[in-house]
Amino acid sequence: MNTAQDIRRVAVLGATGSIGASALDVIARHPQQLQACVLAAGSNVDALLDLCRIHRPAHAVIADPALFTRLRDGLREAGLGTEAHAGANALDTLAAGDACDTVVAAIVGAAGLSSTLAAARAGKRLLLANKESLVLAGELLTREAAAAGAEIIPIDSEHNAIFQCLRSRDARVEAGVRRIILTASGGPFRGRSRAELETVTPAQAVAHPKWSMGPKISVDSATLMNKGLEVIEAHHLFGVPGARIDVLVHPQSLVHSLVEFIDGSTLAQLGLPDMRTTLAVGLGWPRRIESGVAGLDLLRQGRLDFEAPDLDAFPCLRLAWQAMEAGGSAPAILNAANEVAVSAFLQGRTGFLSIPALVEHALSTLPHAAADTLDTLLAADARARQITETAIARLPHA
Repeated sequence: MNTAQDIRRVAVLGATGSIGASALDVIARHPQQLQACVLAAGSNVDALLDLCRIHRPAHAVIADPALFTRLRDGLREAGLGTEAHAGANALDTLAAGDACDTVVAAIVGAAGLSSTLAAARAGKRLLLANKESLVLAGELLTREAAAAGAEIIPIDSEHNAIFQCLRSRDARVEAGVRRIILTASGGPFRGRSRAELETVTPAQAVAHPKWSMGPKISVDSATLMNKGLEVIEAHHLFGVPGARIDVLVHPQSLVHSLVEFIDGSTLAQLGLPDMRTTLAVGLGWPRRIESGVAGLDLLRQGRLDFEAPDLDAFPCLRLAWQAMEAGGSAPAILNAANEVAVSAFLQGRTGFLSIPALVEHALSTLPHAAADTLDTLLAADARARQITETAIARLPHA
């Protein structure tokens, strides 16, 4: 029989989002092993209150301080003993404190950076779904985590696949690893030439062939920038230089990534595209626990195809590799310029092929600083956004 000491106490940061929902689904399947102790949301008080009624956490946090009273009163009216908190400082304190031993970092964007770093510095098990933590601050985060003995388990499917194949984050040559291979769906424009991409519309770019995603990540998938950002993440997570990271286009999206070893073996992780699998890995590791996801029926799925990415038609992947090699603030510049360029494309202010051109402009114009503090990285982010907005305003069709 499990004792209270055996129960993993989990903080779900970004509880009202899709990853938060998946995490809470897995947690609810294992009441003797897992407990949601902290739930945090940005501004959706009603959704957060609904989750508190179901999961009865000890603490609930709303990022917007103006909504604290609504959260506190709503918890009281529901007859819950959950303590209400508001603001970024409260979130950081709870992520680092005794309320939890495990943190699901699923707050989107730079807003999730501070609490992720707080959890890492406190030596927590960190289930990392916040892409910006590694793209903007990968050097800083991994250094702080190593110093505090924090355990990072990546939750996005590609890096979780590599983690599973390695049974760790140790991808050193000394550990027998030759290279890691990330897979990419290829997006909606796989096989098209650069010339054919000239007239792509926002509606076409967000129509992903496999998944229904938000517009920004759908465009990143269409340009292959999403895979470029994942290359940077893999570099930091597994300590692997760019020369030992490859990308393969795999349109079926069933092989999530592969690891090649020095003895000639290649291990791949396959599965249905459902985040509950990766979250179950993070929550149960090193044990396997039930996730609610069905097994993969390969006979029903049929063939598996692989091809090389076209870096001429999709230069964002090449730019990401360059930013990774440059290091320091270069990945932060890449990420910020891309966000502004994608937003302008979605608004019809610039063309599809202008996205990589604007990113390249920011990377070549701005100096690359050392990635030693979060303030330095956020300053680089702000400068990249400013210079990209200025470049868009100067475009002939802007």
